[in-house]
Amino acid sequence: MKNFLCDFRFLLLLAAAAFIYIQVRLFATQSQYADRLADAIESENQCTSQLRSLIDQISLQQGQIETMKEQKEQLEQECGQLKALVQELERKGVERLISKEQVPVAAVVIMACNRADYLERTIKSVLKYQNSVATKFPLFVSQDGSDPGVKDTALSYEQLTYMQHLDYKPVQPERPGELIAYYKIANHYKWALDGLFYKHKFSRVIILEDDMEIAPDFFDYFEAAADLLDKDKSIMAVSSWNDNGQKQFVHDPEALYRSDFFPGLGWMLTRSTWDELSPKWPKAYPCYCNNHKGRQFLRPEVCRTYNFGEHGSSLGQFFKQYLEPIKLNDVPVDWKSMDLSYLMEDKYIKHFAEIVRKAKPVHGADLVLKARNMAGDVRIQYNDQRDFERIAHEFGIFEEWKDGIPRTAYKGVVVFRHQNPQRIFLVGPGSLKQLGVDDS
Repeated sequence: MKNFLCDFRFLLLLAAAAFIYIQVRLFATQSQYADRLADAIESENQCTSQLRSLIDQISLQQGQIETMKEQKEQLEQECGQLKALVQELERKGVERLISKEQVPVAAVVIMACNRADYLERTIKSVLKYQNSVATKFPLFVSQDGSDPGVKDTALSYEQLTYMQHLDYKPVQPERPGELIAYYKIANHYKWALDGLFYKHKFSRVIILEDDMEIAPDFFDYFEAAADLLDKDKSIMAVSSWNDNGQKQFVHDPEALYRSDFFPGLGWMLTRSTWDELSPKWPKAYPCYCNNHKGRQFLRPEVCRTYNFGEHGSSLGQFFKQYLEPIKLNDVPVDWKSMDLSYLMEDKYIKHFAEIVRKAKPVHGADLVLKARNMAGDVRIQYNDQRDFERIAHEFGIFEEWKDGIPRTAYKGVVVFRHQNPQRIFLVGPGSLKQLGVDDS
């Protein structure tokens, strides 16, 4: 019996020890779970705090978005009101500038962007000769963008109508490395010409840029040429510019030529021509040569515009060599009394062929020296573009071609003065045949 009690106590002792051990383990486990639970609660609290912070930020941003939407709507309303005001001012300006009795010869538009000092110089030059013929040639300034200096300059002159082209759409060049400026220029030109032809109903428009001065007979020249432009549909546009119009290469202020190359830099076109060009106007680099369908351009020997724009979108290309030495006509010409019918297509090809035929052929090396030692006009044959560039370089005229055409060329023939009044005719490989000249 005593042994049995001892064994029972021992078992109780073991059971108590086991119970205590289990309780200690349970307590330790509970402590660990309690710590983890506390950590989880703390993490949950942090997440809740961060979530609330994010919700607050989102609410704040939504409030800002709503505010921006309201501001956008307000700006759009103000923009609409400003556009309506500009259009009304433009309409009143046109009504003021155009006489109800005088049918305008052509609207004159100065294309501007962000060169207020250049624009000022151009406007002063134009107004110097435009004031006396203002009803025939109403003056406009079309600004691309919102440069305040340009706008203030234009609006400071009551003698002109101000137009503003605002286009904030981002420009996406079609090819890498292309200048965005040329896309903006093309877009601006289309907008301005559409407005002048279709909104204001002008039958002709003369386009100037904001870096040009004009000759005293600029308007008389274009008025005389306007009649030709209407009569002869083979003339696509009339230009006041000669790419080879440097002082040493010109002589006769009355001489006019037809050209297959578009001269630009002060030019006039009709509404019917713009009807063709407007629907297919390129996004950038507008080239009128590609669209002339065999028609030509009229140009003077002595320029009626002078380009002083050394700084611009073309980055001063050719300025020192070709633009700065240009001669601006200063000799009075009575264009009203001149018979320009020789420039009509059927007459001109015969007229030009005859003066080319009479020119004395020169061949071989030392062409400049040989030409200098000859009296009268000289004719020099070139075989291809490279050959032309070599000869042009010797004389110092423009070497550049565009779309397979040398600058100023008619039927592949480039004419310029060498020893005033001697003329040099650079004749292409097929030029004489096109002109009907027998070279035998």
